[in-house]
Amino acid sequence: MPMSRRALAAAAVALVLPLSACGSGGGDGGTADASGKVEGDITFQTWNLRANFKSYFEGLIDDFEAKYPGTHVKWVDQPAEGYADKLSADAAGGTLPDVVNVSPDLVAPLAQAGLALDLDKAAPAYRSEYLPGAWAGHQVPGRTGTYAFPWYLNTGPLFYNKALFEQAGLDPDRPPKTYDELFADARRMAGKTGGKVATLANVPTIEDFGRYGVPLMNEQGTGFAFNDAKGVELLTRYKELYDAKALDPQALTATGESAGKKFLTGAVAMNPGSALDLGNFKKNAPSLYRNIGITDQITSTGHVNMYVMGVMVNSRTRHTPAAVAFAHFVTDARNQMSFARKVAIFPSTAGSLDDPYFTKEDGTDETRVRIAAAKSLKSAVNYTPVLFSEQMKTALRNEVAKALQGKESPREALDNAVEAADRLLGQG
Repeated sequence: MPMSRRALAAAAVALVLPLSACGSGGGDGGTADASGKVEGDITFQTWNLRANFKSYFEGLIDDFEAKYPGTHVKWVDQPAEGYADKLSADAAGGTLPDVVNVSPDLVAPLAQAGLALDLDKAAPAYRSEYLPGAWAGHQVPGRTGTYAFPWYLNTGPLFYNKALFEQAGLDPDRPPKTYDELFADARRMAGKTGGKVATLANVPTIEDFGRYGVPLMNEQGTGFAFNDAKGVELLTRYKELYDAKALDPQALTATGESAGKKFLTGAVAMNPGSALDLGNFKKNAPSLYRNIGITDQITSTGHVNMYVMGVMVNSRTRHTPAAVAFAHFVTDARNQMSFARKVAIFPSTAGSLDDPYFTKEDGTDETRVRIAAAKSLKSAVNYTPVLFSEQMKTALRNEVAKALQGKESPREALDNAVEAADRLLGQG
């Protein structure tokens, strides 16, 4: 289920779609008219949600069909594994569903192929119902338009181990708030423990460069730019952490799951997460849970990172009014709020994050995390460019590893990563 911070962050493999790909009906390449009577049979596809939310979606569909007599929604749910390949095959074969659960990286190639309806043209009246940052999450650099309704959001704090902070002579009630403080505390942690305890378990990813204030793409969306001076500065600082053993030595091959296990066992002192993780700490690492510290994401921009899921309308659907109405219905304030009460995600609709559920403390850590995350999401952004594919992520990771190992300078590594990403962008 693509719900957790890590799962929301994990994009599927890049889609390669022919520009001549056909959809399931006869729209006009992204700008079909959504006005008219809401009627007809449509298909709605979700991404690995049936197992846990079958009754929720069946009720949602019943409500929609009652509101719009003459409509019928067929719900299909695809497994997480191979979801991108399934979308690609359906797009190329003309069997893409009318309404599709997507992430920004998945909607980008569909938009480029003319298969994603441009909501700024087809349904502009709905834009004000959503948080600006969420609405922008399914926009594609170099193209005008918005290609999916924003659905659920997620973000999370930094967790830290207060006991490890105290053992290193750091104030457990004063976690780092800036990058300067983070890197200084990390070096002190490594020094005090003889390099046995690192502070971080992950190498910098594209979103880390974004949070640091590095420009990721040029304004035209035609090339990447994270090899600028500020990007080199960040990677240089990570190289210093790696040399001081303040960055876990296995970070070069770490996954989100393996980094989480390092944090659970006390091998690293800090790790990003979400409210979902607190239950895991309580169950599997009670000593950590008793010493858990919770602080905000560190950024140089003042905006935390958000992970966003969306609901796209196939521009070739035969029933555009019904497909747009249903996509909006799934993502409207009432239904998003209902969904958010069932799982630790957040609605993307304007004003929903002011609900007492996201603002009223009850003394629990879970609520504290939920309230802090909701507050930060009001101005959050999705730092991962929608055009940054899995192949590009791998290229960046490989070059970062070379820089940390001293095989290349930070400048050389990022130049090579940008060159590889630009080459892949041109092939897409």
